[in-house]
Amino acid sequence: MRGRLPPWFRKKMPDPAVLARMNSIFVGLGIHTICENARCPNLGDCFSLGTATFLLLGNVCTRSCTFCAVAKGIPCPVDDDEPEHTAEGAKILGLRHVVVTSVTRDDLPDGGAAHFARTISLLGETGDGLTVEVLIPDFGGSFPSLRTVVAARPDVINHNLETVPRLYPEVRPGADYQRSLLLLQQVRQLDSGIVTKSGLMVGLGETEDELLQTMAELRGVDCDLLTIGQYLSPSASHHPVVRYVPPGEFLEYERIGRAMGFRDVAAAPLVRSSFDARRLYEKARMKTR
Repeated sequence: MRGRLPPWFRKKMPDPAVLARMNSIFVGLGIHTICENARCPNLGDCFSLGTATFLLLGNVCTRSCTFCAVAKGIPCPVDDDEPEHTAEGAKILGLRHVVVTSVTRDDLPDGGAAHFARTISLLGETGDGLTVEVLIPDFGGSFPSLRTVVAARPDVINHNLETVPRLYPEVRPGADYQRSLLLLQQVRQLDSGIVTKSGLMVGLGETEDELLQTMAELRGVDCDLLTIGQYLSPSASHHPVVRYVPPGEFLEYERIGRAMGFRDVAAAPLVRSSFDARRLYEKARMKTR
């Protein structure tokens, strides 16, 4: 589906001065953000609030997901200073809740798990009650790699299912639905004090029944938080948008998700994985498991 976006996607253009200030910080520190690399529609809003989602392990992914705007190919060697620069960036921005993600690095023996763990530890040393959320890849199903990240004790571990299992071969050809579900279950088994989180996109061709079944399976592995947003195709060469879901349906998904037992659900056309991340985390911590 191509053409003009529905009216509920209209947003103000971001302030160029704000974008320039944030970009100067990131360029100066030599760090990347998923906001820019994935062409997030909320970039202007987040940058105006002085927040961003940091991108580890470079900005080239070894997977070929058809929904994602991040560059794909052969990555550069890992920058060993990236964890320190990320912690410095969080301090400069005065963040209270920092979200860190990465490209998938199937070329690395541990998938980048030790890099994540070091970043989490350094962020924790910045003090001031900073809470840390990581959005991790599946590490190729490596349990030792996952254990390395969990042992660093981030406050939130997020791993996105992205879509329903039927669409994985065309949307996430290098991933495995059951492997991703298992990862979230293993986090809970390794450390029940860590908040778990996942995200889904709609408009890729899934049915409502498939979406609700996927939500139920996330609750089956005791996932705490869920985000649901509209898929927007980055280009004509990416997976097409099959349907634009109206705002009223997102409100219904929020209601259903909370009734299923998620501690909180954020669902709206422009919701993304790190959308309102601190508020969702605080909501989760307020509710006892």
